[in-house]
Amino acid sequence: MDYHMEISLESNEEFSDFLMNRIKEYNNQHSIHHREIRKEGAVLPLSIIVSDDEQQWIGGIAASVYWNWLEIDYIWFHEEFRNQGLGRTLIAKIEEMAKEKGATRAMLTTFEFQARLFYEKLGYEVVGEVKDYPPGSSYYTMVKALS
Repeated sequence: MDYHMEISLESNEEFSDFLMNRIKEYNNQHSIHHREIRKEGAVLPLSIIVSDDEQQWIGGIAASVYWNWLEIDYIWFHEEFRNQGLGRTLIAKIEEMAKEKGATRAMLTTFEFQARLFYEKLGYEVVGEVKDYPPGSSYYTMVKALS
């Protein structure tokens, strides 16, 4: 069988979509969990938005629940609102919401320069580390049992 290669140094969204769709098809054939997650309503998005007195967003948290897991995607606060317990409060609230939706475990990722110690204080454990990503730092995957 003949084939040809084309090398590109530019983004190609159409090609990326092609690859993503082929991977999804493969996963659907080999994993009931992947097949089920693609059904409408299988992923439950959760978010908590925190605003100031003028209704301007000052931070919050965005996450999803699927496969009995809470996956925390983003948590951020404007600097002037940090170190006041808001992060701890939001994590506790999103974990409680996720447990009500059937989540038994939680997962998140963080860089060394971000919030590893903060999450460890809340019971998250490092289960994976990519060293020197970015150079001179590490990238962590952290999990927690929601009991």
